[in-house]
This record gives sequence, C-alpha cells and structure tokens, in this order.
Amino acid sequence: MARSALLNVMTAAAMKAGRGLSRDFGEVQNLQVSMKGPGDFVSAADRKAEGVIRAELQRARPEFGMLLEESGVVQGSDPQNRWIVDPLDGTTNFLHGIPIFGVSIALEREGQIVAGVVYNPAMDELYTAERGGGAYMNDHRLRVAGRKEMADCVVGTGIPHLGKRNHSVFLEQQRRMMLEVSGVRRMGAAALDLCYVAAGRLDGFWESGLSPWDTAAGILMVREAGGYVTDYDGGNAIFESGTVIAGNEVIQKKIRETITATS
Repeated sequence: MARSALLNVMTAAAMKAGRGLSRDFGEVQNLQVSMKGPGDFVSAADRKAEGVIRAELQRARPEFGMLLEESGVVQGSDPQNRWIVDPLDGTTNFLHGIPIFGVSIALEREGQIVAGVVYNPAMDELYTAERGGGAYMNDHRLRVAGRKEMADCVVGTGIPHLGKRNHSVFLEQQRRMMLEVSGVRRMGAAALDLCYVAAGRLDGFWESGLSPWDTAAGILMVREAGGYVTDYDGGNAIFESGTVIAGNEVIQKKIRETITATS
C-alpha cells in the first residue's frame, strides 16, 4: 500500500516507540511503576515511549500541536493540525505481561481525524488508515465483519474498574448484551478493540469513560474499514462524551439500541 509522507512519519514514530516497549515488556517485572490513580498505573516505559513519539513527530512537523496522554496539551503554531497520542494503550495489560497493548497516534486536522496508526509490538501488528484511503493491518486491507444478527456476534467492551464511576450502569448494559450476543470480550486496550472491529475480529464494541487518545486513531480505522462509529447518543461527540459504539451499520445500531434502551 502507498502511504503519505505524514503517515510514514507516524508509522516510524509508532514503531520506534514500540521497539522500546517490546524491550521493556520482556523485563516487565523490573519496571519502576508509580500510582497515577486507583487501578490506573503509569510506568517508566510509558513516559519513555511518549518522549520518543514526541521527538519524532516534532522533528517532522514542529508547527503541529499535540494532545498527549501523559504530558497533556502542547500548543503549536499551526492551529489546524494536532497529533493525538497514547504512547501505551493497555498499560495494565503491559504491566501484567498480557501482550495486548499498543501505541496509538492520530492526526486531527480542522477537527477531523485524517490519519491514524496503532501498533501492537508484542504481536507485530501495525494498523494504519488515512481518510479516504482505507484501513490496513500489515498492508492487508481491512473490512468490518458482515454479520447482521446479534446472536452471531462477538462484541468487545471496557469494564469500569476501581476508581471509575457508573459500575451499576455498565452492569445493566452487560446484562442486556449477554442476552443478545454470542460472546462479550474485554481486551483492555480501546485503541486495539477498535482495530479489531475494523479487522472483523470483533463484530462491535462499546465503552464509556474514554479519552480522545484512546479512540482517535481507532475511530478512523473502523470508518475506513466500512464501519460506523458514534457516541452513545448516535452523534459524533465521541471526544466530548467519552463514549463510543462501533460496528457495521446494522450491528452498531443494534448495540446502541441494546445499551441505551429504557427499562
């Protein structure tokens, strides 16, 4: 597949950070870990990966702004473009030796995500997408699954853990979903969950309490793979609401109807 210059920059940054994460993943027991909040850890590897990505992106486009999970907002001289970066999505998996984690980089232009990269170094899976150019995994074109019946579907979600709110709301959503689908999976890395929807590994996905860096690249993956992504209200306020529902046109709608139905 042909990649634009900017997507090549993003890919190189993600893979360079990923190589460092792979080395640290092999020595996960020795990582220095500090508490960032209840059930939410940040490691030396996380900060190091963010530093690598930030340096690579700023070298290529110093005028672009940034939104980074660890460092927050970095203002740029170009107000139309900003990078949205999660240097280690799936930190808890990483720290427990579970090989489902990744680097996520998106480019937002005038409020629209126009390019995205998600890289899982443990599995050497590189997901890339550009607006209007399709979505790929290791240069293989992606398409969302075509199933139409919920009973045939496996869907992903995120479970609110210690320190998160709305446990009772999620439990009701989960109860309803369990009655409808073949299986529910909790992977622990929203960026990869969305990539799995794009790849047809999951038929759908829903989660709340997310930040823009969790979803930015993955949203584009799903849409460029022919899927649909909205917030819980069926709109595009995913960053503002922190909610996301993804799937093909039929399943995405049915997931939304299931989790938002009134008793």
